[in-house]
Amino acid sequence: MMSPQFATFLIASLILAITPGPGVIYVLTRTLSQDRGAGLASVCGIALGNLANAAVAALGVAVVIAASAAAFSVVKFAGAAYLVFLGVQALRARPRAQARAVSVRMSPARLLRAAFFVALLNPKTALFFAALLPQFIQPGAAPLAQTLLLGSVFVAIAFCTDTVYVFAAAALSGHIRRHASSRPYGRYICAATFMGLGVYAAFARAPAGK
Repeated sequence: MMSPQFATFLIASLILAITPGPGVIYVLTRTLSQDRGAGLASVCGIALGNLANAAVAALGVAVVIAASAAAFSVVKFAGAAYLVFLGVQALRARPRAQARAVSVRMSPARLLRAAFFVALLNPKTALFFAALLPQFIQPGAAPLAQTLLLGSVFVAIAFCTDTVYVFAAAALSGHIRRHASSRPYGRYICAATFMGLGVYAAFARAPAGK
């Protein structure tokens, strides 16, 4: 049966993936400036870049857990504070207009490569995974396997939601161009989710050390 902790992770991941952010804006821009295929290629590139960041974060978390329970507790509380900080940032951020579309058409391979590096080289993505994944580690199981699984699940959820955005953008391109910057409630949902995760993380029990 699914544990309540994993269910919480799935719900939080889905909310964060659905809420429009840089990744969603990027794939929407590529879709609207070129076509649906360009958007899908960008979704794949972003997913691969996020997966690489998640793997790096997972390895780091596993090393910390192997070091000591005290060190892991520090990482968890630091991660909880960072999640709350992300929530405050999302709450204070003003809605921005969609990024200006690039007029130059790119091949699917170039689009995938560009999106991969956009996600891979975003330091906020690595920090996000490093803050999120430790909060859902279960005691008594391999930490590396758990963090890799959680990171992969999050990336898979984001891949699915980004794909839905691409198909919707391709079908409703005219409407989206007129209202792309109109999302007054998204930042509140995102802020509440980040802050909720931070509070949840602060009170979650850390796995037992060696």
